[in-house]
Amino acid sequence: MKLAVVGGGSTYTPELIDGFARLRDTLPITELVLVDPAAERLELVGGLARRIFARQDHDGKIVTTSDLDAGVEGADAVLLQLRVGGQAAREQDETWPLECGCVGQETTGAGGLAKALRTVPVVLDIAERVRRANPDAWIIDFTNPVGIVTRALLQAGHKAVGLCNVAIGLQRKFAGLLGVAPSEVHLDHVGLNHLTWERAVRLGGPEGDNVLPRLLAEHGDAVADDLRLPRPVLDRLGVVPSYYLRYFYAHDEVVRELGTKPSRAAEVAAMERELLEMYGDPALDEKPALLAKRGGAFYSEAAVDLAASLLGGGGSPYQVVNTYNNGTLPFLPDDAVVETQASVGSGGAVPLPVAPVDPLYAGLIAHVTAYEDLALEAALRGGRDRVFKALLAHPLVGQYDRADGLTDRLIAHNREHLAWV
Repeated sequence: MKLAVVGGGSTYTPELIDGFARLRDTLPITELVLVDPAAERLELVGGLARRIFARQDHDGKIVTTSDLDAGVEGADAVLLQLRVGGQAAREQDETWPLECGCVGQETTGAGGLAKALRTVPVVLDIAERVRRANPDAWIIDFTNPVGIVTRALLQAGHKAVGLCNVAIGLQRKFAGLLGVAPSEVHLDHVGLNHLTWERAVRLGGPEGDNVLPRLLAEHGDAVADDLRLPRPVLDRLGVVPSYYLRYFYAHDEVVRELGTKPSRAAEVAAMERELLEMYGDPALDEKPALLAKRGGAFYSEAAVDLAASLLGGGGSPYQVVNTYNNGTLPFLPDDAVVETQASVGSGGAVPLPVAPVDPLYAGLIAHVTAYEDLALEAALRGGRDRVFKALLAHPLVGQYDRADGLTDRLIAHNREHLAWV
């Protein structure tokens, strides 16, 4: 089995490699290709990757290359983990929206739109080259904003499934609090990428007992602290929102906070420099503890599970993925991309039936889906007016003067990445 990772020079990659090594019975990789144009980073990451495999007695071959076409040739699956513009672009995404009184964040709001505009054309070009090299290959997208990028891939006819680590992180968190194995925890996870709620936590599978009320009663403070939301909010809602909902439920508070401290991008850039220095140590043969602070917890386990199921292996019967709605949420178009529990196999992902969604959540889901429609249109066709309309439609913007100011700033900070400017 051959897998390719596009963006293989990412500091995330050792997390992925560790999962591939530990879970080789689930996903028996014979060749892993790390593809990245940043040769120096790729050499450091590739060296550590080989040492991790060797330490864990994995006999798969690890290849590094900057040649995308050669790297994906013959691959059974291609994992995308790109950051177009690097941490420098992320730094901009997190700062200029604050000038207009809006959240600066890399996957939602104005910053998220900027990332989508930079990313969608690049991902579609890569996917087309994958299709020419190997039309049967699956594309697993971990590149943010996952919902918009996955929708672009699916609309272009690619065999693609989107993946995020929010659900698996919550599953592992809840399992620890409940004292059960993670495989016993099934989430009633509903919404869009980075806009989801856990409406039930069931033990044993989709039909198991819902222990969410007990979880909140006994461990609500710990859950609230992780989400940085007040405990009474969780008690009143009776659900667990993803931590991204804080940008919606406490927008103004978050804007004030962001204006008083360094950006997350600056923190990550410093962390990456330290990680890359560690990766260059020939004695290091396991992922360093610092990597846990980088983000992406349990990303490798989710990726292995999904790839194994898509390639006919031993993945979990149900997984939270991003895929076409196809009637799952009846208030959305069929070609919207939702994030939900699905049955995953060699034919792709089929969402499980979802109970009716409370208007409190359905309204916001529909609102953000409308924004994503306009965001994808702007990413595919360009133009200032399309960018403005997408921003005006976003619930974190929603005012014409803010949308105007954000449009000017977005274009000014992303000229080199927007072919239509």
